[in-house]
Amino acid sequence: MANGELLDCDDASALLAFVRAERQAEARAAANLMASAVAWAAMHSTESLDEAASLVPGSQEPVAIAGEGAPLVAEFSVFEFAAALGLSTDAGRIYLGDAVELAHRLPRLYGRVQALDLPAWKARRIAKATSDLPMEGAAYVDAHLHTVAHKVSIAQLDRTVEEARVTFDPAEAQARQVAAHEARHFDIESQQVSFDGTVDVHGTLDLADALDLEDAVARRAREFGQLGLDVALDIRRSIAVGDLARRQLSLELNAEDPRRKRPRQVVLHVHLSEAALGDPTGDDLHLARVEETRSFVSAEQVKTWCANGDTQVIVKPVIDLAGHVHVDAYETPDRLRERQVLLQHSCVFPWCRKPARRCDCDHIDPAARGGPTCDCNIAPLCRRHHRAKTHTRWRYDKLDDTTFVWRSPNGLLFKRDHTGTIPLDTLQP
Repeated sequence: MANGELLDCDDASALLAFVRAERQAEARAAANLMASAVAWAAMHSTESLDEAASLVPGSQEPVAIAGEGAPLVAEFSVFEFAAALGLSTDAGRIYLGDAVELAHRLPRLYGRVQALDLPAWKARRIAKATSDLPMEGAAYVDAHLHTVAHKVSIAQLDRTVEEARVTFDPAEAQARQVAAHEARHFDIESQQVSFDGTVDVHGTLDLADALDLEDAVARRAREFGQLGLDVALDIRRSIAVGDLARRQLSLELNAEDPRRKRPRQVVLHVHLSEAALGDPTGDDLHLARVEETRSFVSAEQVKTWCANGDTQVIVKPVIDLAGHVHVDAYETPDRLRERQVLLQHSCVFPWCRKPARRCDCDHIDPAARGGPTCDCNIAPLCRRHHRAKTHTRWRYDKLDDTTFVWRSPNGLLFKRDHTGTIPLDTLQP
């Protein structure tokens, strides 16, 4: 419906009718999109391992995107479908797998989606849970849920899946029960650093370990207070955890102790603006991009980290990103690789965010066809997207230092630059 139709809703009844019509259209679009995913998988399926073996060796592999009995699909076909959806390859593979799981292993639930009786998001939620069940287990879930899935809770859906697992795959059910008792973890969310340089920490510990950690943190925080650190207890506890990481647990907090704590060893690739470098007083607020966390902190926070007496600071030469490196060899030298890492930040394939430091250096125009090893012809690609570019008809051109235009095997066009990915066109001849 056009926006003008919304403006024509001059009373509550008309507005509610408009809402219901739009909701129905949204459900139809979601069902059609799922059907399109099933059709795409069918176009690129490898129905058997014998057929899969006919693929060109070293190019692409048949991949299982759904549970037992669902067809395998050609590996690189996932990339283009994901790009058309505006998703990363991983997210697109998950969507395609959910659709195939429903169509091939949960056909009654899939039929309810196509009839608009079951929301696509809820059907996908079930498909994710059944993808590791044997065929009989998936059939059990399909038979028991297809008439009620639209009105029961997520908890009930999960219970039905678990009943199928216990009935048809008892070994796996038992293994999961054991794993549930061993679900201890300790996570430091270093990829989600806040602007002020703090991160969240959470975990599940054995009781004895937790009590020991609590005792050590409380003792160290108390000692900080006795030494005159005049901040809140919660802040002293957070500082104590970092101090414990750099000291032996039994080492007393004593400045005269001959044993020295291990220096903090954290490598940060920090990117500062010219204004930040030219502000000796630090009165203005400047941003610093920290490559390891894919986030921003203040330039002042970087100074604080470096000023810590336990921090070892190594200054590396500044790289001029406006220059140009060219070598008469196929191998990419470190200085050229580093320039591309700093320029691109991540794999340059549409919607991919794999860090550039862990990517391959790809010759955009292949070296075998005379492509040079230089800044204008090198870009970071993660290994799987590098393989797709090498073995399929994915192609791309570099418009400037950070802008690329990609063409998919079926003619979809995408522009990828430092702001992200933008679809440029629909199908091209």
